Amino acid sequence: MKLALFDLDHTLLPLDSDHAWGEFTTRIGWTDGAEFKRRNDDFFAQYQAGALNTHDYIRFATEAIRRQGARAAALAHEQFMREVITPAITPQALSLVKDRQQDSDAVLIVTATNEFITRPIAHAFGVEELIATNLAREAGGWITGEISGTPSFREGKVARVEQWLAERALGWGDVEVSFYSDSTNDLPLLEKSHHPVATNPSPELEKIAEERGWRILRLFAEQQ
Repeated sequence: MKLALFDLDHTLLPLDSDHAWGEFTTRIGWTDGAEFKRRNDDFFAQYQAGALNTHDYIRFATEAIRRQGARAAALAHEQFMREVITPAITPQALSLVKDRQQDSDAVLIVTATNEFITRPIAHAFGVEELIATNLAREAGGWITGEISGTPSFREGKVARVEQWLAERALGWGDVEVSFYSDSTNDLPLLEKSHHPVATNPSPELEKIAEERGWRILRLFAEQQ
């Protein structure tokens, strides 16, 4: 079984959807601009350094939508898709996903960003199978600010892919995996994959890819 796995932020998108959502909620007046930006940028720097406490970040990142409620959050996300995400989706990224859908048995987006933000983005790429950080929900169905299960971050991505395989009575020996990512945070899954592809790689990942002979792919014109 051939699997094509894609990271999302800076891999298929030329931006970080989580960080962009935070900036968007400030723009529409849901958060205090200066304070939110300070905390959001600090968490983003921790992510880039591989030192992010995912549970702390999810509590912070979902605070505004929890306060606004499900209806307002859904409407805001529709606006976010129109104004921020859809204009950032490039023909090159869409074409890559479509090509892999044609030559693979399954295509998954595997992202550390939470499911609320990323589910509509996955759909915009035509991808139904999403592994994202799942959000715990209260009895009424709305999110609590906590994480449900294993967050799909660093080694957690490997664990979540293994869970996805196990649910289909499969193991690593039953699949041929390609994984596209830009970040050294994804080294655990890149190293587990049969065909790791450093996609729009950070300088650190590009160096590793060159040393190990991994394929390097640049999707976005500004990086050509």
